[in-house]
Amino acid sequence: MENATDSTGLVEGGWEYMLTYFTKWQVATWGSVLVHELVYFLLCLPGILYQFIPWMQRYKIQSDKPETFDKQWQCIKLLMFNHFVIQMPMICGVFAYTEYMGIPYDYTSMPTWYSTLVRCFCCLVIEDTWHYFLHRALHHRRIYKYIHKVHHHFQSPFGMVAEYAHPAETMILGTGFFIGVLLFCNHLVFLWVWMSVRLVETIDVHSGYDLPLNPLHLIPGYAGARYHDFHHKNFTGNYGSTFIWWDWLLGTDREYNEYLQRNEETGIKEE
Repeated sequence: MENATDSTGLVEGGWEYMLTYFTKWQVATWGSVLVHELVYFLLCLPGILYQFIPWMQRYKIQSDKPETFDKQWQCIKLLMFNHFVIQMPMICGVFAYTEYMGIPYDYTSMPTWYSTLVRCFCCLVIEDTWHYFLHRALHHRRIYKYIHKVHHHFQSPFGMVAEYAHPAETMILGTGFFIGVLLFCNHLVFLWVWMSVRLVETIDVHSGYDLPLNPLHLIPGYAGARYHDFHHKNFTGNYGSTFIWWDWLLGTDREYNEYLQRNEETGIKEE
């Protein structure tokens, strides 16, 4: 109990220090940028290291298409543009939003972990719904080559590909993230937790690795890396970002199910 109390006191002290020595604008803006960049690239790091570990290749979904430095460098260049030219101005609106809506920053107003968990799940459902229909629309033959084709440059995705996209797509699909914020944000820390949860999910499904004992598969209806990897390989179907529900309801998982069935009948291990 004493250790738990000490840890709580340390977190509270750190939070109060931040609010004392930095303005609310700095906390909301630069804090959000820092959380996004740290979480994003720390989550991408294992996937970068996996390519140098031979025994990890057994979990690579498309093992015949390894990552290369050239591909990763191409990805990073567009990522930096999207992060700092497209996403940063959007993040700069966080302070104005929290001020207008009266969103608290103080430690004593922080929501409970279980309340945050429920709210994040609701945000995932909303974002997945938005993503499914807008993502599917971006695959329409009349506009696909102008916007979404950029993201599909990598037929065998890796973690960093999660936010590799045309700037217009970044704003279109990114709107789904902010709908959840508008409906459920009750503290600045919730925004950071929801941002982290969304990054964990999207980097996982783009990782290119189907790891055993992945705790995300405990989430009901979670799609996962193998499900989304097929979308990059096949270009159509499996449009959901987090869940399989909309694909199942509207039949856009048909090609994936047929693919699994063919492999099962022929005894071929899925790749």
